Amino acid sequence: MAPADIPDELRTRQQSVRAFAQVVQRVEPVAERECAARTRNVNCDFTILVDDRPGAPPNAFQTLDDDGRPVIVFTQALIDDARNSDELAFVMGHEAAHHVRGHIARQRENAAAGAVIFGGLASAIGGDPEAAQRIGAQVGARTYSKEFELEADALGTVLTARAGYAPVRGSQFFNRNPD
Repeated sequence: MAPADIPDELRTRQQSVRAFAQVVQRVEPVAERECAARTRNVNCDFTILVDDRPGAPPNAFQTLDDDGRPVIVFTQALIDDARNSDELAFVMGHEAAHHVRGHIARQRENAAAGAVIFGGLASAIGGDPEAAQRIGAQVGARTYSKEFELEADALGTVLTARAGYAPVRGSQFFNRNPD
């Protein structure tokens, strides 16, 4: 069956919510085991949340809470847009992989380096160092974003497969929703 021919197995909100709960039960422990095996001194106890605000666009992201615990947030719109459990699992694996690969810390380091470089250049040529630091931080934070996404896709594929889902089938979500 070609990817475009994959049927929409999750037709109702109830089916999507049930599938999401099952995906969390299967993917979260795999992500936590892989995180513990691949990292040192990193909190691998994931929290999975759903943002059910009306009007929130389809999205998922990984962040850290105030105690450094990894948090993966899905919007209800993303859950509703998924066609099957494999897609939900792939998105969850991808977001968990961002944490395992240390992307938030690496992004912060890149932002700090960009701010220092741009601020120094502005000072040297008589420009506004504060404005240059803000721009430098933005440039630095985005420097490796494509690389980070590819790293998360690669490890997310492993996590998805180890949880018993089909990563190639799951990755079709990103073909329909490239953002």
